[in-house]
Amino acid sequence: MTLIKSISGIRGTIGGKPDEGLSPVDIVRFTSAYGTWLKGSNPKKITVVIGRDARISGEMVSNLVVGTLQGLGINVIDLGFSTTPTVEVAVPMEEADGGIILTASHNPKQWNALKLLNNKGEFISGEDGTELLTIAEANAFDYAEVDELGSYTKNDTYLEKHIQSILDMDLVDVEAIKSKGFKVAIDCVNSTGGIFLPALLKALGVTNIIELYCEPNGQFPHNPEPLPENLTEISKQIKEQGADVGFVVDPDVDRLCMVCENGDMFGEEYTLVAIADYVLKHTKGNTVSNLSSTRALRDVTEKNGGNYFASSVGEVNVVNMMKANNAVIGGEGNGGVIYPESHYGRDALVGIALFLTHFAKSEFKTCSELRASYPDYYISKNKIQLTPAIDVDAILLKMKEKYSHEDVNDIDGVKINFESEWVHLRKSNTEPIIRIYSESGTMEAADALAQKIITDIKSFI
Repeated sequence: MTLIKSISGIRGTIGGKPDEGLSPVDIVRFTSAYGTWLKGSNPKKITVVIGRDARISGEMVSNLVVGTLQGLGINVIDLGFSTTPTVEVAVPMEEADGGIILTASHNPKQWNALKLLNNKGEFISGEDGTELLTIAEANAFDYAEVDELGSYTKNDTYLEKHIQSILDMDLVDVEAIKSKGFKVAIDCVNSTGGIFLPALLKALGVTNIIELYCEPNGQFPHNPEPLPENLTEISKQIKEQGADVGFVVDPDVDRLCMVCENGDMFGEEYTLVAIADYVLKHTKGNTVSNLSSTRALRDVTEKNGGNYFASSVGEVNVVNMMKANNAVIGGEGNGGVIYPESHYGRDALVGIALFLTHFAKSEFKTCSELRASYPDYYISKNKIQLTPAIDVDAILLKMKEKYSHEDVNDIDGVKINFESEWVHLRKSNTEPIIRIYSESGTMEAADALAQKIITDIKSFI
């Protein structure tokens, strides 16, 4: 059993004893802390929007969350089956005080989690998360008396509202998409993407849809993280049925992966690159991604006359840097697209609409030709296991000093930018591990750079 309490929420495996797995006791305690934090000294009645993915445990977790919030005197608006970006959109539309998304994102089916939002529909800050954890540890809750219990309302209108908000965006061209007659394959891993993606595609004028795993029953047919090794079936179906492109989402629909007409992966790092290229061609401005994301975004940004900025890893950090630098688009290399014209959250639905418009209006006849128009980079992901006695921070400092003659960024671990490649070293928050991400023009070169850095680190131990 696993339970992880962090400033961004609580996640864990269903079952087990309190404090060991994501038990009902832990769900109630953490929801109580969130509700208490929201109430603060606010005299008005608080409203929270909730929504969930299709996990088997979702109904149980939802019942506990709803009852706890009502017990605190908080009104609940329940979207039911939803997506992370849909809840993010709904919070400000409902003028709510916060939101909770019940999803463990790309984790396997035995996991679930509570993702916590503020009144803007954005993830709570690190400072707020720390305060919330303190409340949870102290059991500092004060529940409402019977006449002050919160209300409960079901709202099933946000599928249409979210999609309509996407159709209303200036850079989404339904007529251009419709005119191409695209044949599109989708893999929604038997979660809520199976509800939202077909509805979005039909609204965009796509009538020829190959649906894989679109039954929202929580029985994930493969590892739900949209990585190449998990996408063999959609790759096969695209080639056999002659689809123009394939879209794959994770269970809560905030990450987007694309597959080309020949069955090859577009590359989740390149989801943001392609969509940013389209946005920047029509909207002059800057971009942001985290330090572990591909350099291709910087190349595309500078080619279009903008400036690229790198943030610490984590969606909250990306969003903060986007706001600070007036970025017109940003996100993460895991297929996370954040488009401020819609909202400040990763949104696969927004990504699909922008990508299809980009593809429809481009000079390229195939998805693979479009992918080939972007610079090729390859990322090697490694880690080095250390003993608990080793001072990881000291090792990272020595690496920074060793490569001080290069372009070094130390806002989140140590990132060393060489002329045509980079390496990013980050320590794990939960175990004595240094994660080593390196990128270069070939996978062999990226692997070689990682091995060189690993050798350096071992020389300091």
